[in-house]
Amino acid sequence: MLNRAAQPLVRLVDRYLPDPYIFVLILTLVAFAAAMAFEGQSPVAVMAMWGDGFWGLLTFSMQMLLVLVTGFMLASTPLVKGILNRLASIARTPGQAILLVTYVALIASWINWGFGLVVGALFAKALARQIKVHYPLLIASAYSGFVVWHGGLAGSIPLTIATPGHFTEQTIGVIGTGDTIFAFFNIAIVLALFVVVPVVNRLMLPEEKDSFFVDEARIRDPEVPEITITRPAEHLENSRVL
Repeated sequence: MLNRAAQPLVRLVDRYLPDPYIFVLILTLVAFAAAMAFEGQSPVAVMAMWGDGFWGLLTFSMQMLLVLVTGFMLASTPLVKGILNRLASIARTPGQAILLVTYVALIASWINWGFGLVVGALFAKALARQIKVHYPLLIASAYSGFVVWHGGLAGSIPLTIATPGHFTEQTIGVIGTGDTIFAFFNIAIVLALFVVVPVVNRLMLPEEKDSFFVDEARIRDPEVPEITITRPAEHLENSRVL
C-alpha cells in the first residue's frame, strides 16, 4: 500500500522539486518583501540588515562546518569503512538491506549529522555491491536517518543555546542540553523514530519487477594508487603520526 501511495509523490518530486539552494534564494526574497510590506522598511535598510546580520553568523557557521568536516573525516577512515563492509554482509534479502541501512543511518546521524550523512551513503553503496536491492529506496533510506540529527549529540540549536555568549542569550538565556537533547520528550521522540522510520522504509520496498538495480561497476570504490615517496616533504605529507 505504501509503495503504491508513494509512486505519485515520487513522480511529483522528480518533476518539480528543485535544488535546496533555490529555497534559500526564494525564502530570502520572501523575507525581503515581508520586511518592506509589514515592517515598513526601505529596500536599502533591508539590504543593510542582511549584510550586517550575515557576519554575526560566522561563529555558528564555523561550528557547523567543523561538525561536517570532522564527521566526514571519521566516516572516511579505513576502520569505519571496514566496519560498514562487515555489517553489509549481514543482509540476505532486500528488505533486510533497507532495514539495516536505515538503522545505521539513524545511529550515525544521532551521533553526528556530518558523520551520518557520509556513513549512510557509504553503507548504501556497500550494501548495493553485495545484494540486489531497489537502489532509489536504498539511498532514500540512507538519508532518512537524518531526521534524528537535531535531536542528537550534534544538534545545532541545542548546542548553540547551551553555549554562553550565543547570539540569542539576551532573549532566552543559556539552556543546557539536559533540557533539550537529553530531555525525556526528546529521547522519546528519537526512540519512536527508531521504530517508525525503518518500518515505513521497509513497507515502501517495491516488488522485484518494479525495482531499479544499479550497475555494481558504477559504485565500486576506486583503487587507491600506491604512493612512492621520493622527497622529504612527502614523508611529512604521508606521515601516519601527523
